[in-house]
Amino acid sequence: MKDLLIRTLKHESVERAPWVPFAGVHAGFLKGYTATEMLTDADKAFESLMEVNRLYKPDGQPVIFDLQIEAECLGCDLTWADDCPPSVSGHPLDGDDEEPPEIPCECTIPTKESGRIPYVLDVMHRMKEAVGDTTALYGLICGPFTLAAHLRGNNLFTDMFDFEDEVCELMDFCAKVCMKVSEYYIEAGMDVIAMVDPLISQISSDDFESYCTEPYKKIFDFIREKGAFSSFFVCGDATRNIEVMCQTGPDSISVDENVDILKAKEITDQYNIVIGGNIPLTTVMLLGNQQDNMKFVVDLLDSIPDKKNFIIAPGCDMPYSVPVENCIGVAQAAIDTDNVREMVKNYTAEEIDTSGVVVPDYANLEKPLIEVFTLDSAQCAACGYMMGAANQAIEIFGDKIDVVEYKFIYKENVARCVKMGVTNLPSMYVDGELKFKSITPSKEELQAVIQEAIDKRA
Repeated sequence: MKDLLIRTLKHESVERAPWVPFAGVHAGFLKGYTATEMLTDADKAFESLMEVNRLYKPDGQPVIFDLQIEAECLGCDLTWADDCPPSVSGHPLDGDDEEPPEIPCECTIPTKESGRIPYVLDVMHRMKEAVGDTTALYGLICGPFTLAAHLRGNNLFTDMFDFEDEVCELMDFCAKVCMKVSEYYIEAGMDVIAMVDPLISQISSDDFESYCTEPYKKIFDFIREKGAFSSFFVCGDATRNIEVMCQTGPDSISVDENVDILKAKEITDQYNIVIGGNIPLTTVMLLGNQQDNMKFVVDLLDSIPDKKNFIIAPGCDMPYSVPVENCIGVAQAAIDTDNVREMVKNYTAEEIDTSGVVVPDYANLEKPLIEVFTLDSAQCAACGYMMGAANQAIEIFGDKIDVVEYKFIYKENVARCVKMGVTNLPSMYVDGELKFKSITPSKEELQAVIQEAIDKRA
């Protein structure tokens, strides 16, 4: 129920933690529509979102989960897929990494008529009229740092060392985009405006304070002045940045399974900020069974001594083909925890079988092997930019190196992660050694690591 979520965001004590399913393109799956259909056709999107509302009984619900809406308006090229949101494949400010990024005059603040914004507003108005009295509605916007990366590409990670002033100017522009789109969504009736910024997990706290603190303070102050609640969504291991995120003043923060939510809640509680999460997207929701999902939610809720300032939710946007029964199990566990706890009290999940995993003989490989472990670089922006760094390395070193991506959405790759002890996604290994964990390297940093691996073979 909407009131439960609103009272939670007001930091009141509640009878249970509110439940918010982040069903983006998964909503289309429920009605047999592709992700592309869901994200371009307002009729199909509305029909799909209403099915989410009917099946999963949410207290709060995102309307459109697509981090490329703003990027598309600003001239980014998109690559579309049937089972995930589009990914950015062309960056209008990419240019030369030895030249600072310049915001061209054609990069103007989007209007209500730009790109797919009319489609989003149409769906929002329909959802507000249909379920706005019973369900708190989220308007999701690509956060300024990820939006800057969409515009500049992987060069942004080098720019932070070489062109500090220009990066600050780019971030200021992206923050203005976020505030303007927030205004449109609040006018359309959205109760919560979420800044979804996956790449925050890929930078240090010092870089966050240098480039993100002031833009985010402006954004959250703006949303508050407009009368809506705010949320700060991150993906990946954002542990090091939880406190600096809190210092920007959001009403809530949402994290995925890479973050220890109990430790993170200790920090958010100090700032009286709501925290949400963090049901694992693949190992539990996509690849588990209904009992796995029910037990995870019960155990998570039982681990949190004080349900105040807590929202139960998936770690991020749910994979397209998550089994419906798994989401229903989550909803049951969130809403009727006592009865579900009794149902799963004797249930034990199957252990992951790693016997079939063959690990390379790294010491005897002819050339360096770069292994990138991702949730899925096509779906996860943080994973996509780490994979983009690896692809930049291919451009530099060519056939002197081998690069492989292991997507966590497949059972065999989950087993490989367990076998190799991969604890965070995305992560990059070179010759079997962890080199970058939840932080995207600059071109120079990765180039140095690879060159060292080549030199060892000389």
